[in-house]
Amino acid sequence: MIFTVTFNPSLDYIVGLSDFHEGEVNRSEWEHIFPGGKGINVSMVLKNLAIENVALGFVGGFTGNEIQRRIKAFGCITDFVKLKSGISRINVKVKANKESEINGQGPDITKKEIAKLFEKLELLKKGDILVLAGSIPKALPEDTYENIMKILENRGIKIVVDATGELLVKVIKYEPFLIKPNNHELGEIFGVTLKNREEIIKSAKRLQEMGAQNVLVSMADEGAILIGNDNNVYEMKAPKGVVKNSVGAGDSMVAGFLAGYLKNEDLWEAFRMGVATGSATAFSEALATKDEVWKILNDLPAQ
Repeated sequence: MIFTVTFNPSLDYIVGLSDFHEGEVNRSEWEHIFPGGKGINVSMVLKNLAIENVALGFVGGFTGNEIQRRIKAFGCITDFVKLKSGISRINVKVKANKESEINGQGPDITKKEIAKLFEKLELLKKGDILVLAGSIPKALPEDTYENIMKILENRGIKIVVDATGELLVKVIKYEPFLIKPNNHELGEIFGVTLKNREEIIKSAKRLQEMGAQNVLVSMADEGAILIGNDNNVYEMKAPKGVVKNSVGAGDSMVAGFLAGYLKNEDLWEAFRMGVATGSATAFSEALATKDEVWKILNDLPAQ
């Protein structure tokens, strides 16, 4: 079973209007509400690809109830820790002549509530996959990822980490199955600007030498690179299409990679599936559907 963790989920309230005037009353022309959070995105895309999984994390108040309701209505299995006080955050995204975002901070989380999540994670068994995605909210200790990976170390559980900066670097020693920085985040880790594919590959290999088993680097319209634990370097150009939505594309790439890997544990097929799924989300207004993924996948080069 695949488990995803979203520590600070949200209701994403997206409003669109042709023009936004600061300091004035603006009226939306359209609006949508989605459950948000990187782990939740992975869960929902996996469900679209017919891969069962369980979404874990923390939810609070009426917004938390709505987040959980929407994820369940989508068909996902949820097992969130319900907080006794506070509400899950609302993130407001304004799409006008320019895009603007206001992201909420999220609720406080007690030590007892953190312990409840760890109790759920303790039940994972050999062969399970755990996806840790996103930043650590202020309500949690900074070493939460590390503590999770410590308790699950040497138990045959594949852990995927989609995080940035020091948060990612500190957990690489626990040999995560997969990490997914983009090329800019990869450069920031080493304090450099990566100018070409050769430099990207060199830096990604450094992360592998530090402990990561597989390093998947997304590069937007430049495609993607995978440094595999089979000693191969896989490269693919970006599929052709009109980018409509960048939100969730990286999470979709992770979901696609896992869906592809589960078929026969072939890294090339996992890589192809990851690229196709990430692109399918980027080319649509919402998260990738199975039909959209397969349409792109059929046009990608075979090995």
